[in-house]
Amino acid sequence: MGLDLRMKGDKIPNQHHITRYCQPKYILDGQIQPGAFKLRAGEESLSVNWLEFLNCSSRESEIAEIQNIYSTKLNVGGRAKIAVLNVGEVRQKVLTESPDGRNLEVIHDSSTDDPSHSGIYNLKQDDELIAELILETVHEAYSART
Repeated sequence: MGLDLRMKGDKIPNQHHITRYCQPKYILDGQIQPGAFKLRAGEESLSVNWLEFLNCSSRESEIAEIQNIYSTKLNVGGRAKIAVLNVGEVRQKVLTESPDGRNLEVIHDSSTDDPSHSGIYNLKQDDELIAELILETVHEAYSART
């Protein structure tokens, strides 16, 4: 990958994109449901992956790389989906439409087995409205299976 000055803890630029693994239980009639964007008990951030960090040549190759990452870390269900989100759009939508003017932070939070891993911070448990707002910014969804 060459010299990469991006580091763990960096804020992901607004023009960049992230993906969220959406479990089969959050897919209804092929559509992603808001529950896919809610924190689970004990989580401090919503787990996502930073697409531009992968340094791929196309969206198709980015998705293929994300599918590979998921297949090594997760038991990927047949109906599971990958939601693609624009960082700035998610942040702006939640900031302007949430009752508390929530300012989400999207931060690179890499691990050795998943260098593009990142998190959406400033969420709370059972944030149904915020989950719905995030869902409204999904423009692309792909199968999570390779």
